[in-house]
Amino acid sequence: MITIWGRSNSVNVQKVLWCCDELVLPYDRIDAGLQFGRNDTPDYLAMNPTGRIPTLIDGDYVLWESHAILRYLAMQYGATSSLYPNDPKARASVDRWLDWTLAMLVPAERPVFLTVVRTPAEQRDTAKLAADVTAVGALWKMLDAQLQKHFYIEGEKFTLADIVIGSYAKRWFGLEGVERPSLPNLERWYSRLAARSGFRKYIDFPLT
Repeated sequence: MITIWGRSNSVNVQKVLWCCDELVLPYDRIDAGLQFGRNDTPDYLAMNPTGRIPTLIDGDYVLWESHAILRYLAMQYGATSSLYPNDPKARASVDRWLDWTLAMLVPAERPVFLTVVRTPAEQRDTAKLAADVTAVGALWKMLDAQLQKHFYIEGEKFTLADIVIGSYAKRWFGLEGVERPSLPNLERWYSRLAARSGFRKYIDFPLT
């Protein structure tokens, strides 16, 4: 049985739970992080020296970092699925979007999320927020252009790229009180993701 350590409202944990749903993988989840604590204990740090979530345990194998976990699950349990293609070029194309998310999308998106969701309105820097929304909107425009050519991010098949970026798209579309540019291709793609079981179970909740 797979065990996943991490709170269910963490986007990094949500990605992993969604992947498990796509692969029809049973698992146990243990709350950790923020209000649950536990991730700074000696036992947890022995598993994951970063003290972050999620951490996956599969038998005697321990793995941390959400994108590494996604790749492992897809390779170990999804050989016949489309999540992580076997063809080197197709796999590299999925990988670039996972790396793009960490290198570009997350640093741009995080200040917006923290300001809108976790900062009281009277404490917000509205000018900085507007600039941050514009910056992250430019990245979503890049994806909108990609989706003009494809049904899913890397073609006609659903992959890990859709899970990862779809988890952050929920944060983008779930933000209240911000002006988003018109992105029709992104919106159509997002509506397709919203119909998937894993999205409904693990992603489609109010932002906290």
